[in-house]
Amino acid sequence: MLGEGVIKGMAETAKNFFQSYFKSDRMTTVCYPEARIPTMHAARTFPFLVYDGEDKLAGLRCTSCQICEKECPPKCIFIEKSTDKKPDFTGRPQFYPVRFEIDISVCMSCQICTEVCPFESIKMDSVFELSTDDRFGGLLLKRDDLSKPNSYYHQIHPDEAAAVDAGLAEEKAKAEAKAAAAAAAAAAKATAAATQPAAGAGA
Repeated sequence: MLGEGVIKGMAETAKNFFQSYFKSDRMTTVCYPEARIPTMHAARTFPFLVYDGEDKLAGLRCTSCQICEKECPPKCIFIEKSTDKKPDFTGRPQFYPVRFEIDISVCMSCQICTEVCPFESIKMDSVFELSTDDRFGGLLLKRDDLSKPNSYYHQIHPDEAAAVDAGLAEEKAKAEAKAAAAAAAAAAKATAAATQPAAGAGA
């Protein structure tokens, strides 16, 4: 029927209007900023960097691979790679970003940076109150501004963060098992090399 969608929409609006007088769940608006609607888990605004532990730099997951910088459509990410390395979450030495900046006045919240990141280090935030009177500097977020703990990531995206942590834990366990196997193989090889001359001397 022509206009059926419009009629359904008006009926839903009328239902919300009349039921809002005696049902709190029908209140579709609140008196902001005094009252706030809880942010949905799937909400996203701008990217942030995840770090583990207490130290922002030591626990930063980012290895400065610069994939997000290359894949960013509006080119709002700038990364400067370090010349030295620090251990990552598996204990392997990795580079880290000396500078990591995102111009949120240009960012279009497309989430491509989070999808291409191989280290689960950049995720989408849900903070939207970022207005400032500094049109340029105030909208350029730097590494320390972007770095937030893993506990914060669990707070805003609990299901996603739990899945990411499970994947990282599995990857770390595999790396540790591989390292242990390599160490055992090296020890066995060294033992065999040490006993071989003694066996030859006895013959």
